[in-house]
Amino acid sequence: MENVKVILCGLGAMGSGMAKMLLDKKGVEIVGAIDSYEGKIGKDLGEVLNVGKELNIKVSGDFKNTIKDTKADLVLLAIDSFVKNVFPYIKHIVENKMNCITIAEEMAYPYTINKELSEEMDRLAKANGVTILGTGVNPGFVLDTMIITLSAACRKVHSIYASRVNDLSPFGATVMRTQGVGTTVEEFESGIKDGSIVGHVGFQQSIPMIAKALGIELDEIVETREPIISNTHRETPYVTVEPGMVAGCAHIGYGMKDGKAVITLEHPQQIHPESEGVDTGDYIDIKGDPDLHLSIKPETPGGIGTIALAVNMIPQVVASRAGLKTMMDLPLPHAIENCFANQVAYYKEGEF
Repeated sequence: MENVKVILCGLGAMGSGMAKMLLDKKGVEIVGAIDSYEGKIGKDLGEVLNVGKELNIKVSGDFKNTIKDTKADLVLLAIDSFVKNVFPYIKHIVENKMNCITIAEEMAYPYTINKELSEEMDRLAKANGVTILGTGVNPGFVLDTMIITLSAACRKVHSIYASRVNDLSPFGATVMRTQGVGTTVEEFESGIKDGSIVGHVGFQQSIPMIAKALGIELDEIVETREPIISNTHRETPYVTVEPGMVAGCAHIGYGMKDGKAVITLEHPQQIHPESEGVDTGDYIDIKGDPDLHLSIKPETPGGIGTIALAVNMIPQVVASRAGLKTMMDLPLPHAIENCFANQVAYYKEGEF
């Protein structure tokens, strides 16, 4: 079959990384690029990506007309974290009969955040014969898909505890703002109260996704957030943190049943944790029959992982039956070292 044709919407840290990954793959090609930053609009994508050559694709600032006028199979959407903010973009994409993969964290399992918009997206996708997927390293993989997959080796699951201790440094300005990185403690606490600082966006997605996959009925989800205060100077291309300022957020989510936490997910994340001797890693402990313990050290890289999950799920999404999907609805994620177009054909034969 022909190459899978992809439009990139959002050329920040993650979107640019996806573009570079696509350039190194077979059976897939970039046919459009969109960004809202004036400094990128009108430039050749190769210049924006700094890959040392022209790609003959001009970065557009006109989202609606670029989607309408460009023939593509799928749009990679990397612009925001929240369902309500990406919904208008997804609506326009699917109404132009293109599949969509978004790294908006709430889209990994949007039903608990906005059931009405989730049902509308599912309806629109089915009406237009395309598929929508929200994914990323977390939510989308480490603290949900990987846990669900590991549980397959258990005859019984009593409880789940998992922790992701990670480095936020590869991420862009949007993630820094939502994590409160670079704020004072007072600003952090104020941001938590007014909703401008949310910590990890994902527990309301990962916990119910795990529960649904395993058939666990929860009474409620409880979350706590605390600032991680830096004792050292830390800096990324997007933020500077001085001693006494907030370097990240220690966020915990509890899936409660009969007054007990049956699913506990911890996510203390900050920029440059190594500056204060903190080792990163991903840890899963399932208490059941048998007990299972998984440890990945150092962490699954957040930036690379998010980029790779979004790109590597392209064949599954293009080949999928229409609708709003989650990672547990599609074939297992995996790296693709052969042709993307051939992978699409393979999955279409399976009619997933």
